[in-house]
Amino acid sequence: MSNSNMEHIDVAVVGAGILGLAHAYAAVRRGLRVAVFERTSTPLGASIRNFGMGLVTGQPPGVMLGLAKQSREIWLHLAQRANFSAREAGTLLFARSAAEHAVLEEFMIVRARQHGYDASLLEGPQLEALYGGRFRHHRSALHGTQDLQLYSREAVPALVCYLQSQGVQFHFNSLVKEAADGRLSGTAGEFRAERVIVCSGHDYQTLFADKLAGMNLKVCRLQMLRAVPQEHFPLTHAVLTGLSCTHYGAFSDLSSAAGVHAEIEEKTPALNRHGIHLLVSPTPYQELIIGDSHYYGVDAPPFNNEEIDRLMIGLTEHTLGVRLNVLERWQGVYGSKGPGPFSATPVDARTTVVLMHTGIGMSVGLALGERVMGALLDGAALPDPAVDKN
Repeated sequence: MSNSNMEHIDVAVVGAGILGLAHAYAAVRRGLRVAVFERTSTPLGASIRNFGMGLVTGQPPGVMLGLAKQSREIWLHLAQRANFSAREAGTLLFARSAAEHAVLEEFMIVRARQHGYDASLLEGPQLEALYGGRFRHHRSALHGTQDLQLYSREAVPALVCYLQSQGVQFHFNSLVKEAADGRLSGTAGEFRAERVIVCSGHDYQTLFADKLAGMNLKVCRLQMLRAVPQEHFPLTHAVLTGLSCTHYGAFSDLSSAAGVHAEIEEKTPALNRHGIHLLVSPTPYQELIIGDSHYYGVDAPPFNNEEIDRLMIGLTEHTLGVRLNVLERWQGVYGSKGPGPFSATPVDARTTVVLMHTGIGMSVGLALGERVMGALLDGAALPDPAVDKN
């Protein structure tokens, strides 16, 4: 890029994960000149290692639920234009015990109507009717109808191509080593921009390590699988179990959730020890993405634990009533344990660091990018989960 072109970058985004792409989209749709810098040849981090879930039902009331609903609309808009799959069948969260069923009942009575969750509780004949009675061995199922399934391995590259078609410049294999006051320096050279948005994921060392150190950030490492059923089973819903009632904020603070915690600890303490809850997301190719476990630390150790995979496979086979053949195993990773579910931190007058501190970037990231970019352009306060209400 020539010096004259460099002078005309309105927004420079560091990182081509979903959060970086969200900011790039929010900027380019406002007519701004945008450049994205990514250290690898294609996005390889948290954004393509995940389930591809746009999960609305699991988000706690308030800012996260609002972000998830807004992100859902943006995903559907982009799926039509960028030609990637965004399936709207929703999720089925199965209660396997009385304790898990109690959480779903409390959610429907206490939370769903009050906060506008689009969900229904399926029991008896409605449960029996699901997939020809395949799930009759469960107690009930919560059908979250707003949840999306996005095949990340295809959706994220398709979004990159779409943004390129809209004029966004991408610099892949480009490590940004320094950023300050609208100037960026790295392996692709030096650039200037009116605004710089740093979406560096779980890399807390390359840029602004001194400022991030005070946030005591951690990395979450996951074990995940891709498998196919041994028999024909055209699953169209994403599937969870009551284990997720201890994990997602829409359920975890309900009074009945304590019963699920106690039940897990009594019957299957290994699940708590490894931070396991089940999520199964079908791909467009009748495969299943399965996970996950949770390990929190300063780094992500490279060694997989076979006990974790066995537990997850067993949970999936029991929940779905099928035997599985595993095709792939990998490690997911994302930034975690921050001051809230996300942070948008100004570093100087032109530079802002935006990070997710949970594994729900696909669910809320597009709307967060929209809100951050809107706030920067309007001179308004940046989104803050501690003060925002919706």
